[in-house]
Amino acid sequence: MNSPSRCCLALVVAALIPSAAFAQSPPDSLYRMQDVQTRWISPENPTGARGAGGTVNKGAKGAAFIVVPPGASVDLADIRGAGIVHRIWISGTIPRNAEQRRLVRLEMYWDRAATPAVNAPIGDFFGIGLGLAVPFESALFQNPEGRSFNMTVPMPFRTAARIRLVNEAPSYALVWYDINYSEVASHAADVLYFHATWRRDLATTPGTDFELLPRVQGRGRYLGTNVGVIGGHEAYRGTWFGEGEVKVFLDEDTTQPTLAGTGTEDYIGTGWGQGRYAGRYFGSLVADDARDLYAFYRFHLDDPVFFHQACRVTLQQMGNAPIAKVRAMLAAGVPAIPVLVLDLKGQNVMDMRTTAPDIHLLLDAPGLPPFTDTSHPQGGVNYYRSDDVSATAYFYLDRPENGLPPLAPADLRVRHLKERVWAEPPR
Repeated sequence: MNSPSRCCLALVVAALIPSAAFAQSPPDSLYRMQDVQTRWISPENPTGARGAGGTVNKGAKGAAFIVVPPGASVDLADIRGAGIVHRIWISGTIPRNAEQRRLVRLEMYWDRAATPAVNAPIGDFFGIGLGLAVPFESALFQNPEGRSFNMTVPMPFRTAARIRLVNEAPSYALVWYDINYSEVASHAADVLYFHATWRRDLATTPGTDFELLPRVQGRGRYLGTNVGVIGGHEAYRGTWFGEGEVKVFLDEDTTQPTLAGTGTEDYIGTGWGQGRYAGRYFGSLVADDARDLYAFYRFHLDDPVFFHQACRVTLQQMGNAPIAKVRAMLAAGVPAIPVLVLDLKGQNVMDMRTTAPDIHLLLDAPGLPPFTDTSHPQGGVNYYRSDDVSATAYFYLDRPENGLPPLAPADLRVRHLKERVWAEPPR
């Protein structure tokens, strides 16, 4: 019989390796007995101990939820020994309360580490930004009807695991939850720890990329991200925000990355703009062009991104608009730096028969007339812009601590959201 650590390691690997390898896994793995111990932690069995479930109110559903007062914190799970958390489900007031989705934070500690491997606003962590809740299902996170949180990400630990809720909202949180995990004897040396980090920039700097994942050191795997964007200026309305490329700096990369995408909507599997959709590995859950609000995600499961020394992931802050619109922005002092002009020479982009378009790379072509001059090349313009951007990044690392900055304070997490995002449902 396989050892417990090898059996559970196989489960972790099967969930994360490229799909081509699935064909090599045993088709009978679902009904092969494994030497592991299954545990569920919930309010009805807070420790997950054997034979300790449903003891309150003579077993008649006496402890279905907990109450977390404002300013309080509670450990949902405090596990000793080696194991793997397979699934977390949370319901109650938090998924249905926008303020709580941003002001209740989720922390996870592995192996008694001093700092958390996961530290994020709970709503953003469970797959959608901007303090919103939208029904969706992906490979890693699910919110079936827009009122519960589910995650199915394998999270191994060697000596201990602690999962904590911290309520920084001004209201009481009622929390129903399950944490499903397996106890194992040990883990192989190549088993990694799960991490997640959240950050927000209220006004990105034109020409400076937003860091989805600040540089982390060690061996690991970048799993992906979910991003929230609030258009940074009224003058941007009606223009396209998502020309920015995702760039992944691997190991010794410094000024230039090894992995570079072609655009924001391209990174999440679509193109020519961005509507609403949800897929297993990528999706766009909020695409409100009228109010310049977007929330989207991408997970690298079938296309793994491994790093062996370090990893950093960025998103360019770039939009697109007609040249007249960009000129008007510049005249009004709106943050905008033109970087490219695409001249279609009067043709329909979908049916260009006369001649090829001209592509003018403005940062590489200093001999062009000034951008405001009428003799400057005409067409659509890619331009650096400034938006309110937030993101949760997910990754595995070969250590239980990641060295990243602590989570931003409560005020920064909710600033401008009531008036810009929560005032009416996004479209």
